[in-house]
Amino acid sequence: MKILVTGSNGLVGTALIPALAKAGHTVCRLVRPGTIVTPGTHDGFQVAWNPATGELGGAAVGADAVVNLAGASVAQGRWTAARKVELRSSRIDTTRALVSALAKMSARPPVLVSASATGFYGNRGDEILTEGSQAGTDFLAEVAQAWEAEAIKAEALGIRVVLARFGVVLTRQGGALPQIMRPFRFFVGGKIGSGQQWMSWITLDDVVAALHFALENGNVRGPLNVISPRPVQNTDFTKALAHALHRPALFPAPAFALRLALGEMADALLLSSQRAMPRKLEQLGYHFLYPDLAGALHAALGSK
Repeated sequence: MKILVTGSNGLVGTALIPALAKAGHTVCRLVRPGTIVTPGTHDGFQVAWNPATGELGGAAVGADAVVNLAGASVAQGRWTAARKVELRSSRIDTTRALVSALAKMSARPPVLVSASATGFYGNRGDEILTEGSQAGTDFLAEVAQAWEAEAIKAEALGIRVVLARFGVVLTRQGGALPQIMRPFRFFVGGKIGSGQQWMSWITLDDVVAALHFALENGNVRGPLNVISPRPVQNTDFTKALAHALHRPALFPAPAFALRLALGEMADALLLSSQRAMPRKLEQLGYHFLYPDLAGALHAALGSK
């Protein structure tokens, strides 16, 4: 397949592109004006892409699929009013521009896999969440809803749309795990807040494999929870992480201190509870590479 990819410089993109190329696909990275390509992401071709004008380079013609991974990191920097605008725009406006560009193509790609997040569900305590569960009402949930609403418009163009809702991606290359690990490195790690909040997690290897699965399987459409089938509470996660790092887990991070340091972001990213399950992936026969947390952490940390 010829696959167009936005967000190729991001955590998932830098892992997905070489995997797709290795599998024999032709990858075209949609590159904005002035973008500096991250070292190690030279697989495939660059295609000019300007979300501000909707202009898409001619090399995009003949694409068989699109993977939309664009979006500023939610974990970098305090959520000021300006940062919130950036978080929304980098997802919602970019996806709207992408779908608009696809609409102008005479031969449209048959499938669009567009990133989203389990933050769609908001803070839900112990409730088991599936792809059919209702959305939450906090900032991240509202962003995810609007983000998905722009992507799903591609269905009207005859394109199969998959909304890939990622949980916490476990990899030492970036994302949440290195941040969570830092206190443990200094022997001061422990549970976050009450420790009772549920964490929906997945390894980066499984993210890549699940996206590949969604691209090639015509039965995959609509919301798709891209997470392990075994979510855990934060207390159990920190115990497993401490064991993998050969460190104690004795020093909890109080919720009030996290809120003082991080503001609204603390509640949304660290204290919020999402007990999400990958019902669709399981029903469609996807086999997880790392369904258990212990094995996932050892793989993510490079342990044997």
